Amino acid sequence: MRTLVIEDDYVSGKVIKKMLSSYGECDVAATGEKGLEMFFSAVDSGNNYDVICLDIMMPEMDGHEVLKRLRAGEEKRGVINSVKIIMTSALGDFDNIKEAYREQCEDYIVKPIEKYKIEAALRKLELID
Repeated sequence: MRTLVIEDDYVSGKVIKKMLSSYGECDVAATGEKGLEMFFSAVDSGNNYDVICLDIMMPEMDGHEVLKRLRAGEEKRGVINSVKIIMTSALGDFDNIKEAYREQCEDYIVKPIEKYKIEAALRKLELID
């Protein structure tokens, strides 16, 4: 499984990477812009990510905007929903959760991120056994 973590908090990014590294390659982007760049580079080279863990609260470009641009870029390239998106956010309110699903995320985990939560999401998305 190939994973991209888009998370502006250094410690959170490292923790999530450590949790996911046992399942395969895991890259971390500290900004939404860098995450989009890494994702589209992977798609264009044919080395797609299987899943993205995407934080919402980030400076400059928040996770909702990243998700919108990601799905629009997939559509433009003809690879609709090529990657599973798990939102990872401290925001557990109904409006943020509803907006994320409307923007086509597949799952939503409220921080603190714990390994069992990530593993449950990956099982639900049939990415691990």
